[in-house]
Amino acid sequence: MTTKEALQRFEETAIHYIHELDPFNLEQLKQKPSENDWSIGEMVQHLISSALYMQLRNLEQCLVPSQDSLVTLAEKTETGVAIFAQGRFPPIRIHVPPSPQYSPEQPESKEQLIQGLQTVIQRMKEIEPTLEKASKQNTVSHPSFGRLCAEEWFLLVEMHYRHHLLQLNRLKQGLVQDAT
Repeated sequence: MTTKEALQRFEETAIHYIHELDPFNLEQLKQKPSENDWSIGEMVQHLISSALYMQLRNLEQCLVPSQDSLVTLAEKTETGVAIFAQGRFPPIRIHVPPSPQYSPEQPESKEQLIQGLQTVIQRMKEIEPTLEKASKQNTVSHPSFGRLCAEEWFLLVEMHYRHHLLQLNRLKQGLVQDAT
């Protein structure tokens, strides 16, 4: 998939999330199916934060290489190779233990979620044209996937948003069942 195709697919997915928020009030968006699960609002906060403060930040480090990001032998892990070969995450639940730096906050408003998603869309649109000139040799390490170049970090945002559609559907089902 080209970065232009990934941008189009990402934008469609992000807009889908915005539309999916419509029928829910803030209380519903904060409702957790269990203590160990995220609410819809927390999941959307996770998507926004991980894109803005991890994936796109790491992408930008690849565009402006430093001693930390410039590596001549960029290597991905087996998991990273598989995910990029398939163009998606495996359709499984990935559970990471709660932690202050990873666990998302509950949203303050539905508007906060919508604005955050729109901000990520805008950043992706701004960044995509710069990727054409980015060196694939400049990489930044991902905790599970290994060293990724700017283009791979960009593609990862789209794959990550698409992967969480499964979680959104599961969380929506829980809200529907609770309402009956």
